[in-house]
Amino acid sequence: MNAQQLKNAILQEAITGRLVPQDPNDEPASVLLDRIRKEKAKLVKEGKLKKKDLEEKPISKEEIPFEIPESWEWVRLGTIISYQNGYAYNSSEMNKDKIGVPVIKSGNLMTLEVVLKPNNDYIEHPNEKMLASKIVKGDMLMCLSSQSDNPEPLGKTAIYEFDTFALLNQRVLKFRPYDDKLTRYLFYTINSFYFWYNVSHQSGGSAQANLKLNHVLDMLVPLPPLAEQHRIVAKIEELLPKVEEYGKAQEALDKLNDELPERLKKSILQEAITGKLVPQDPNDEPASVLLDKIRKEKAKLVKEGKLKKKDLIETPISKDEIPFEIPESWEWVRLKDITTKIVDGDHNPPRGLSYDTGYYMLSSKNINHDKVESLNETRYISVIDWEKCNERTRLNRGDVLLTIVATLGRSCVYEDDIPYCFQRSVSVIQTQIYNYYLKYCFDSSYFQSLMEDKATGTAQRGFYLNQLEEAIIPLPPLAEQHRIVAKIEELLSKIDKLKTK
Repeated sequence: MNAQQLKNAILQEAITGRLVPQDPNDEPASVLLDRIRKEKAKLVKEGKLKKKDLEEKPISKEEIPFEIPESWEWVRLGTIISYQNGYAYNSSEMNKDKIGVPVIKSGNLMTLEVVLKPNNDYIEHPNEKMLASKIVKGDMLMCLSSQSDNPEPLGKTAIYEFDTFALLNQRVLKFRPYDDKLTRYLFYTINSFYFWYNVSHQSGGSAQANLKLNHVLDMLVPLPPLAEQHRIVAKIEELLPKVEEYGKAQEALDKLNDELPERLKKSILQEAITGKLVPQDPNDEPASVLLDKIRKEKAKLVKEGKLKKKDLIETPISKDEIPFEIPESWEWVRLKDITTKIVDGDHNPPRGLSYDTGYYMLSSKNINHDKVESLNETRYISVIDWEKCNERTRLNRGDVLLTIVATLGRSCVYEDDIPYCFQRSVSVIQTQIYNYYLKYCFDSSYFQSLMEDKATGTAQRGFYLNQLEEAIIPLPPLAEQHRIVAKIEELLSKIDKLKTK
């Protein structure tokens, strides 16, 4: 049960006579109703009410929605209140300079209190007709209109608590019980789910954009003895702050639950790249041997003309660069030393075509959720343009894709045979270590923070190729890389199930 549901439940208990015990010594509600009728008759004699205001529409048994205690009475709202509609102001009559008297509109009743907005309208010199709809402290205001696609403020009722008077705009109803002692109980009754639902669903269907005054006045109100009303209000106002605390705690817990899977993922990846996720095996061939093999393979590629001599140059890693300790069998390496390709996409991508050619020019927005996606939100290019672009990226299955401009650090392993090309926001990396280990290394908090901290630029920040080449990563033995990836994927699968739950 969320906070709003709990509040609804409390108010429902209140208006059905179950929130506080009845006291047989209380003056019954029928006596209170008689006093109200006598007060209204007096006002008719004084000319302040019309005779028709004394008329009461009978209440049939079929209308009564639930049982109430014997000392209570069912009464129509119009029987116990006086009311006044708002005035239809012309926009030219109002100002937003806070000069004059504030005008209260439906937008001021978005919560259960009257709120003056920073851009509130004011009337500097209200005329007699405007003053006929003025509101003073203690008046109750009900929102009679809302947008059809957002019925949320419809029927919302607040008590005007300001010491200075204000003016009422059209489609806001002002009313006041004939006995002011009813105000707080009536306020909670009208803001109960029972009252709001029945008033706003006037025709028995979906919520209406406008409330009909007659329907509001005809609504049934369960009326307790006056002394019990005071006890009910006291209990409600004792409980609602606790409900609010509960709501805040629930929001904090919901936020934690939303964040928990991502926190777990970050923790798992950090454990993985620090050598704490799986145990080391002394029988594994150490990472230093793997590095020697990679160097020999790259030397061979240089001889074959597939790499340049500069690709064999290794920049030493200083102690100051090393961010954390790793196991003895691991090595710190620069990305360029374990790759045979680090390129970015086209800096001047060809113009897109309006029809599907089967050849795609992608950008960083297409690398998401550990895959290439949203192909319907990209441009098509001709086969000639694709061949030209592909000369640069030479995209192959198993390449690691990493976003390096604007949206930083999203990655995936290319496993398709679809002919993609990329804009410069995506880098294409061919590695000689286990490609999925490298992908998860990119996803780790360590590498994400490295990219974020070292990125440059203002309009579009980038972590560019020279920075990417020189970035250092922790390299485990090859066998351990496979164990790490297997454990990561086992745990991430469980996290996905947790998200679903």
